[in-house]
Amino acid sequence: MPRIDFNCDLGEGCGDDAAIMPWITSANIACGAHAGDDATIRETLRLCRQHGVIAGAHPGYADRAHFGRRDMELAPHDIAALIRSQLERAAAIAHDEGVILHHVKPHGALYNRSARDPLIATAIAAAVRDFDPTLVLVGLSGSASTAAGDAAGLRVAHEVFAERGYGNDARLLPRGTPGAVLHTLDAALAQARMLALHAQVRSDEGLRLPLRADTLCLHGDRDDAAVFARALREGLAADGVDILPFMAETGMRP
Repeated sequence: MPRIDFNCDLGEGCGDDAAIMPWITSANIACGAHAGDDATIRETLRLCRQHGVIAGAHPGYADRAHFGRRDMELAPHDIAALIRSQLERAAAIAHDEGVILHHVKPHGALYNRSARDPLIATAIAAAVRDFDPTLVLVGLSGSASTAAGDAAGLRVAHEVFAERGYGNDARLLPRGTPGAVLHTLDAALAQARMLALHAQVRSDEGLRLPLRADTLCLHGDRDDAAVFARALREGLAADGVDILPFMAETGMRP
């Protein structure tokens, strides 16, 4: 039976996290750099505990003015320090709340940079490993990020997206370009079904591209995220897809 994790970026102060949480299996929690603060981290961790959702850290560039979506030229050792400081912050609050952090997913421009830049990807993977080698590293499917995680000896989760468009290179189309965001539920559900059932995605030019799909992301900052989350969860379940946390037996390499 096909199976996939369903994740969402939360704790960013711009969505209805409480309405989204019942429909997902893992949450990536902003760590106070691109968004969030100690209070939002704590609140989101409590929602995870309440709904049985696995919790992860969502570190990004310290650039709140641009929501972490502007690339920044930082040296690999500075990137590693940035990741570690945010993991320390999230882990300390998680410990207070009796919640275990299971994974790390970089945010926004840092995520995209790690997908294409092996030096930055290696710095992030090393920082995660050195902080806690039991953490799962979440990265863009088939990218430099997941390759660096493998090389560092981490478990990795190859991530795909329900409502982001792909180019012919199996990479996300840059935000602001035509087709970068799928605005309708029908389009997002069709893409999610193709990914979950066939491990394929259709590019903006109509090519069918193979993609490993361990975890499916929905962005929590869109206004209709809660509606999308429920519809995607119910639609995939109706197609016979098991929605399970990626810490379960999902085929990821140990």
